[in-house]
Amino acid sequence: MIVLGVESSCDETGLALYDTERGLLSHALHSQVAMHEEYGGVVPELASRDHIRRAIPLLEQTLNGAQIEAKQIDAIAYTQGPGLAGALLVGSSIACSLGLALDKPVLGVHHLEGHLLSPLLASEPPEFPFVALLVSGGHTQLMRVDGVGQYELLGETLDDAAGEAFDKSAKLLGLGYPGGPAISRMAEFGDPEAYKLPRPMLHSKDLNFSFSGLKTAVLTVVKNHSNVCEQDKANIARGFVDAIVDVLTAKCVAALKQTGLKRLVIAGGVGANSQLRESLNAAAARKRFKVYYPELEFCTDNGAMIAFAGAMRLRINPQAAQRDYSFNVRPRWPLDELRTI
Repeated sequence: MIVLGVESSCDETGLALYDTERGLLSHALHSQVAMHEEYGGVVPELASRDHIRRAIPLLEQTLNGAQIEAKQIDAIAYTQGPGLAGALLVGSSIACSLGLALDKPVLGVHHLEGHLLSPLLASEPPEFPFVALLVSGGHTQLMRVDGVGQYELLGETLDDAAGEAFDKSAKLLGLGYPGGPAISRMAEFGDPEAYKLPRPMLHSKDLNFSFSGLKTAVLTVVKNHSNVCEQDKANIARGFVDAIVDVLTAKCVAALKQTGLKRLVIAGGVGANSQLRESLNAAAARKRFKVYYPELEFCTDNGAMIAFAGAMRLRINPQAAQRDYSFNVRPRWPLDELRTI
């Protein structure tokens, strides 16, 4: 079965083709980072318009990369939510229009399920069950994953997610957008002893997170400096990154202990952070568990994860995709609402 995946939840337009027998055939991605950079964040209207411009050329690129014709597609999976409503509507309308034109069934996919399953695209995928740390955009969650659609929420952020804290703290330091990679790079040149920032909820005895206070601590440090030089920025960035990595690592270890599992999966954009990977790898060596990451190109939003998630859903239930081409989107869609179809 060949599944076309369409991703348009925010500021990346991604299309991909996944074959349940041969694996990922091809994928194409356009990032809008350069367009949104001057605004310091994503402008939803501009994002939606750009998805319209990019989707069909990316489809042609994807088909050419796989060396197949559109009529060979068996089903089309698209991101139904969560995300920006306008951006989701663009991807949904394109997917359903293609389905109607090609007489192929369509399936709405949960964006976060795509991230959650993306490490299964790696050359050495994890086996079920596992604990997953999902750190993507406005989401920071720990899940127990027993199979496709079998998710138990173990803990989540009570306010700012890790990705939001990265972006907001980077903005406070004048590092631009997107903030996560910028503050991570700056931290490499910082002194780890210069600023000991708080580790919110590190000892809370549950698996929830809170990063709003850490962002506020960065703001306080910046305000207390009349002139923040580049070394100060690097030191503050290092203090921030160390704090957030310590919390994420500790909560992951606690989740593994609570569930008795020995496999940890990291999914989402923050999963590309080098400091987080180094910390988790060190913890895995000490505590004797195994940690899995998606390929770097699949950490951020992409069509491959949507095509794969759709294919996994259809493997369980081939009737999950429908030829009803009316569509709706779900900008807010809790992952724990998903069940095996």
